[in-house]
This record gives sequence, C-alpha cells and structure tokens, in this order.
Amino acid sequence: GLIIDGRTLEHVLHDSLQNIFLELTEKCRAVVCCQATPLQKSVLVQLVRSKLKAMTLAVGDGANDVSMIQVADTGVGISGQEGMQAVMASDFAVSQFRHLRKLLLVHGHWCYTRLTNMVLYFFYKNVTYVNLLFWYQFFCGFSGTSMTDYWILILFNLLFTSLPPIIYGVLDKDISAEILMELPQLYTM
Repeated sequence: GLIIDGRTLEHVLHDSLQNIFLELTEKCRAVVCCQATPLQKSVLVQLVRSKLKAMTLAVGDGANDVSMIQVADTGVGISGQEGMQAVMASDFAVSQFRHLRKLLLVHGHWCYTRLTNMVLYFFYKNVTYVNLLFWYQFFCGFSGTSMTDYWILILFNLLFTSLPPIIYGVLDKDISAEILMELPQLYTM
C-alpha cells in the first residue's frame, strides 16, 4: 500500500510527476491520502479516471468530500458526525463504514445482474415487436397501414411488458447475500 499526505500530494499532482505517481499507484493494492484538501481529492479522482481509464468509487463522510464524490463514477456518503452534505451529494448512502462491504458485494452484484437481465429483456421484447411489424408489412403489401391502434400499443407496453421487468427487477436474487459476503470473488465475474 501507499500512504501519502496532502503536502506531498500537492507536488505529485503537477504534470511532471503525474505519470510516475500513476505507475506507482497501479502497483499498489491500496492508496490512502490523508490530510488532503477537497480540491486535491477531486483532482486525484479525476486524474485516476482520465489517465488510467478506471471506474472510480469515492467514499466520504463530510462536506469536504462532496467534490470528490461528485467527480467519481459512483459516490458513497456515510452519514456521521460531520453532517449530511456527503450523503446528499452521493449516489448511495450508508450509516456506517462497515456497511460499505455489503453495499458493494451484495447489492452491487444483485444490481449488476438485474440490469443486465433487464437490458436483455427489453432488447428481445423490442426485437419481437419489430419482427411482427416487419412480417405484417408483407401481409398488407407495404401500404404503411398500422397493425394496431395506438392505445393497444400503449396498453401492451404498460401492462404486459412493464410489470414482468419490475417484478423480476425487485425480486431477483441469483445468489444469497450470505454466499456473496463469504465469497467476494463472485463479484468479479
């Protein structure tokens, strides 16, 4: 791991040392920056995002972390003694730092699988409907007549294709929370 303080970080963020710092951080399992200013935090996250092309997660608990949370791809605010500014600016909020593990490993895995299945569901639903319209045009001689009234199409999208994804998206849990917490390697798949 690498521990760097705010004064050293100020020198590292200049153009001449950025590449060396990024090469060093790629070889470390963890990089901890302490006593950094809010601007340094946000610049560091932006640097890692742009130069390393990495997905970034910023975790903060106070007003000084708001800019870092907003720059990151995903921001997590911890509600604590420093107020609610970080929570209000974040994508996710947890009450304590120890809940971050469950947020990432369990809810992150479930969210990822639900989103991918929903994208596939909507893709195949639209392919099916467009395929039906395509073959209908052969039947009607490419006259441009509509196969269905608009209210039927709205009803079709509202009732038959929105309820299954909502129910599936809320209730689907491919792996139990206990197994996901015991085997964090499942998240990488």
